[in-house]
Amino acid sequence: MKLSLLILLGILLSNFAKSQKGNYIAIDEPIPQIHIQKITDNIVIDGVLDEKSWQVAQRKSHFSQYFPTDSMLAIGDTEILMSYDNENFYIAAKCYSIGNNFRVESLKRDFSFSKNDNINFILDTYTDRTNAFQFSMNPVGAQKEALISIGGKSSSAFDGSWDNKWFGDAKMYDGYWICELAIPFSSIRYKKGATKWGFNSYRNDSQANEISCFVNIPREYNLMNLNYTADIVWDKPLNRPAQNVSFIPYITGGVTRDFEKLEEKTYQSNFNIGGDAKIGISSSLNLDLTINPDFSQVEVDQQVNNLGRFEILFPEKRQFFLENADLFGGFGSNRVQPFFSRRIGVSIDPRTENNIQNTIYGGARLSGKLNEDFRIGMLTMQAAGQKENNLPSFNYTVLTAEHQVFNRSNIGMILINKQTFSDMELNENVNEYNRVAGLEYRLHSKNNFWTGKASYMQAFTPEDKEMKYSMFTQLEYNKRRYRLEFASLLVGDGFDAELGFVPRKDFYLISPEFDIRFFPKTKKIAQITLSTDMRWIYKLGKDNNEIIQNFGHEETGVEVGYEISFQNNHKFNMEIEYENFILLRNFDPTRIQDEETFFLAGSKPENTTLTLSYDSDVRKAFFIQFSPNVGKFYGGTRMGLAGQFTYRYQPFGSVSLDYNYTHIDIGGDFRNANLWLVGPRIDFTFSKQLFWTTFVQYNNRLENLNINSRFQWRFAPVSDFFLVFTDNYITDPFSNFEKRNRAIVAKLTYWLNI
Repeated sequence: MKLSLLILLGILLSNFAKSQKGNYIAIDEPIPQIHIQKITDNIVIDGVLDEKSWQVAQRKSHFSQYFPTDSMLAIGDTEILMSYDNENFYIAAKCYSIGNNFRVESLKRDFSFSKNDNINFILDTYTDRTNAFQFSMNPVGAQKEALISIGGKSSSAFDGSWDNKWFGDAKMYDGYWICELAIPFSSIRYKKGATKWGFNSYRNDSQANEISCFVNIPREYNLMNLNYTADIVWDKPLNRPAQNVSFIPYITGGVTRDFEKLEEKTYQSNFNIGGDAKIGISSSLNLDLTINPDFSQVEVDQQVNNLGRFEILFPEKRQFFLENADLFGGFGSNRVQPFFSRRIGVSIDPRTENNIQNTIYGGARLSGKLNEDFRIGMLTMQAAGQKENNLPSFNYTVLTAEHQVFNRSNIGMILINKQTFSDMELNENVNEYNRVAGLEYRLHSKNNFWTGKASYMQAFTPEDKEMKYSMFTQLEYNKRRYRLEFASLLVGDGFDAELGFVPRKDFYLISPEFDIRFFPKTKKIAQITLSTDMRWIYKLGKDNNEIIQNFGHEETGVEVGYEISFQNNHKFNMEIEYENFILLRNFDPTRIQDEETFFLAGSKPENTTLTLSYDSDVRKAFFIQFSPNVGKFYGGTRMGLAGQFTYRYQPFGSVSLDYNYTHIDIGGDFRNANLWLVGPRIDFTFSKQLFWTTFVQYNNRLENLNINSRFQWRFAPVSDFFLVFTDNYITDPFSNFEKRNRAIVAKLTYWLNI
């Protein structure tokens, strides 16, 4: 009954949203078109448009500003050209500016959009305005690629960790720069026989201090919003790639030592071999296989000082899980997700809070489109057991499907299974199986004003618990001057999603949000935003906790924000947050006190925090982020300072220092806490193929200093040699800076087309 009501609500909302009319760009206006023809000669990717194919290709220009205003043509225009052959899609751009001082952070791949002159090309290959590929380049020819999901609604829809095979180069001239890209059809997914693709392009011009787009996008929407696209019109229907099978083998070797294990007297050597395979079942459906995967080259997470009561969500960075990741991980909300891929093969070292790998034997992942409206995803992974922790081998299987309805909305389904494979007696904390099934409706209106979700997730576990389900509803209305959102979330005590992100259970949340935007007609201020975010949380009372009765009030929170974006790229923000709640278990908010010092369950803290933040102009060689905070904290006080200093040495790299200091004075039996997180980082690029990154993280709460240094040589497209050095030291006053553990790993990967 509950599920039927949710689906009915979603359908009614979608029909209502379809009846609304746009306020900025009429959806019924003619869609810009770029006609593309097959090449007549060979194109050399060198940043020089001297081939005959480029001379006869259709040129499109007249980019519109997105920043600092969205109501005029760009100061520095851009010309777009396209062509193709049997294997590659070619795109070129001629980017004009007011001078020759093009800003480039470094020669490294996956550069920052705001810190570089660059141009980005979005390919909506299914014209569903839901998912897309993005390819980017800066004036020195550094490359970047990404996946866009959920219609490009927000920055969370952008996944820059994706990596694939393509070619590109750029060259600077007097008053402009040119880039050329060759994207193999085998590297992207599309419908066989397609005659149109969706397309947009956006560009950062640091000299003119503007961001511009080919298809004009209103400022209230994200730059990647897929509701604003042109049509690439092909001269003939597309065929599938001639061959689409790739094998990416790897070999690793290294030495490790855990100095805290006294029985380890010497370094332990290790050697590993494995690989991935990519098989194009069709032009729109891809099978990924992996045997003995290794993720030692993945960059470490940036540590945070978590002063809250619950786990923090970190993003997935492993390549195997990224393509069509929204099919698997897009269910639920940012507070609760039924599937979180980092639960597979990753655990946390409690001494350092760094990721450690658990052995995965292998896996398979099928994802893509069956037809214009239907996407599917299937994932299965087999992980090794851990005898030292009495943990069995697990199989992880996920089945998911998505069907597009109405204009851009869709209905999704997911089935998740975690199953033990072992004859050993199970640890008392390990269940034989854990399963979740879910259904979700996602609203995306044609005019882009309305978005929303309605979902129901049901867990199936051996445990005898009540309310093994979770329900989430969310509706957002976004116009130029304001944004309204209402969300509600119910998580039952029995909703044990072991492969998901469920930091808390047995509660019901109500959360309205409201933003007001101002666009002053001045030469200094680009935008002012006032925001309010409220939440009320009620305890469902099904977990036998006697502190709060059934549906008793557990928590209230209010956040009020004021943000100014200046025309010169400086930003200022002020936020006031108030919260009160009831502790359901004993808790030490500093996480450094003696075992006997904590707030008792049933305590009712009230916290108030004022946070100011300032960001300087990232176009400059030296820029800063500065954020002080002060407030009331668990009956005492807190104050802190966080931010970053960065110096760019163009075009070879940058040096930065992240810092976070928090002082907490609660009084009573609590000793004062002075929490430091300091993270200097060096990024140096020897060339567009050679990169070196060193990241140091000092965390005095963990009494640990972590050094992670990574050398990367990209000797061929998506083919790399990595040398990774990781070191951890004990930093408490009595340790004499002793070594905790150390590892040196070399890894070689090669992309081989079969």
